Amino acid sequence: MFRRNEWSRGKTKFYGFKIKGHPKILPKSPSLKRKIEFYGNSISAGYGVEDYSGNDSPDSTYTNNYKSYTAITARHFNAEYQCICKGGIGVMISWFPLTMPEMYDRLNPEDENSAWNFKKYIPEIVVVNLFQNDSWLVNRKEHPEFKSKFNSQPPSESFIIDAYSNFIKKIRIEYPKAKIIAMLGNMDITKTGSKWPEYILKAVRSIKDQNIYTHFVPCKETPGHPSEKEQEDIAKSLIEFIEEHIEW
Repeated sequence: MFRRNEWSRGKTKFYGFKIKGHPKILPKSPSLKRKIEFYGNSISAGYGVEDYSGNDSPDSTYTNNYKSYTAITARHFNAEYQCICKGGIGVMISWFPLTMPEMYDRLNPEDENSAWNFKKYIPEIVVVNLFQNDSWLVNRKEHPEFKSKFNSQPPSESFIIDAYSNFIKKIRIEYPKAKIIAMLGNMDITKTGSKWPEYILKAVRSIKDQNIYTHFVPCKETPGHPSEKEQEDIAKSLIEFIEEHIEW
């Protein structure tokens, strides 16, 4: 069973199933040896990946996380998979009040008193692909969330870098042995001339942790969210990076 769309699009409840007759029970499948976890936004969610009209529709029936680079990468490595993501979410600011540093440790994203037990799932690799929404919102002074987070002054470069490094440090506290990949791409945050990859590089350098890596997927140079093919391109880039740089 695989949940296609985001947690904000209703709840999935499994009540069990009924079996007719007296079928043979198959042995339990062996546990997968590898574990990977992702923190991301709509790119990681697979937003609009099945809207083949090119309209980038917000209708969640077009979202399919199974076709996102996150799930593709996990399947390639035959790894267990967790994806903590939400379309529109950022590190400093989102299109709504909730940010990833506020949500990442919740069992129920909508309940601030609901705590996830990080000991239940310990990944060898954690991939963080955030900042796309921050990059759009940090200069939108008219947006309600800008006013809420920054009042009237856009954040400085040092503020941006510190916000990212502080979130990565939170992940490191929960997973002291994991390999962490600070990733960007493949929308306009990695276009030529973008400052955001440099912010990531400076944030990671400041942490001084040899098990934190950076990886940037080039801008896809097309409008809207990644198509199915573009999600596959992100996965290919990430898979090649992991195979080249990480033993697990």
